[in-house]
Amino acid sequence: MSKSGTLDLASGLGGKINKEEVKSAVDEYEKYHGYYGGKEEARKSNYTDMVNKYYDLATSFYEYGWGESFHFAHRWNGESLRESIKRHEHFLALQLGLNPGMKVLDVGCGIGGPLREIARFSSTSVIGLNNNEYQITRGKELNRLAGVSGTCDFVKADFMKMPFDDNTFDAVYAIEATCHAPDAVGCYKEIYRVLKPGQCFAVYEWCITDHYDPNNATHKRIKDEIELGNGLPDIRSTRQCLQAVKDAGFEVVWDKDLAEDCPLPWYLPLDPSRFSLSSFRLTSVGRMITHTMVKALEYVGLAPQGSERVSNFLEKAAEGLVEGGKKEIFTPMYFFLARKPLSE
Repeated sequence: MSKSGTLDLASGLGGKINKEEVKSAVDEYEKYHGYYGGKEEARKSNYTDMVNKYYDLATSFYEYGWGESFHFAHRWNGESLRESIKRHEHFLALQLGLNPGMKVLDVGCGIGGPLREIARFSSTSVIGLNNNEYQITRGKELNRLAGVSGTCDFVKADFMKMPFDDNTFDAVYAIEATCHAPDAVGCYKEIYRVLKPGQCFAVYEWCITDHYDPNNATHKRIKDEIELGNGLPDIRSTRQCLQAVKDAGFEVVWDKDLAEDCPLPWYLPLDPSRFSLSSFRLTSVGRMITHTMVKALEYVGLAPQGSERVSNFLEKAAEGLVEGGKKEIFTPMYFFLARKPLSE
């Protein structure tokens, strides 16, 4: 049901940004990042603008390459990427103990691939929180096509200031999304507020690991590339995230970097040394072909000016992710399950 053709990629590029303004949006987005001399403070203070620009510019590429679920996954030998992504989502639902009829919140839901899968898997109602209008528009259309509009919906809002009453949800989860928050404690506190007492929050976080050395120039470059190509104000460490969820008031049930015992490397879909027909568009050859097509479409006017530069920074992100994974300085699947106490 996702957009799959090259012309779909071109027509969606820029999201809700006026096509004549895509190039200037790319200029503004790039200036936020350390790779181009930008400062962390500016990324955090302007995170709403930065993240919105990122997803307007990048969503069409994500949907073209990844489908409806924009995340990595713990993967077994003999398992396809699509199968591993579904299992990754089912694992989270099982950890939360979801039961039919529960009201669930997906924080930073993208176009809703995971929420549709989790809602169908667990027979729950899932609300997706997202601050990007273009992704919500796409998500609602995909909900309609999937026939889940009755149990799945979207709310446009900032996850640092959620428009929900206290103690609203039976469970909350986030999949590679709260890494966009300028302040982890503040974000987790909002999640804590809207979650019912005694219920759980589960998350896959993007983190730097204990192997990361801030004084190592190569490590710093990799971190900058990942932040640039993924709309991140700063990549927190696993230790910082764990402490932040405790500071927000949660009791940590368990935590683990699931990349540590992954039978197949999580970055395998992007690894230039690997080739796959089933996920061809994610391979280095597939990305090169996509880049060439985007360049041609921009040249003839079917894609807006600036499209090739979006492709460039996404390619830079892929390089940083693979290198960060190989050096074990970065993980996209630091998992923790946390419970809101019954009484405070």
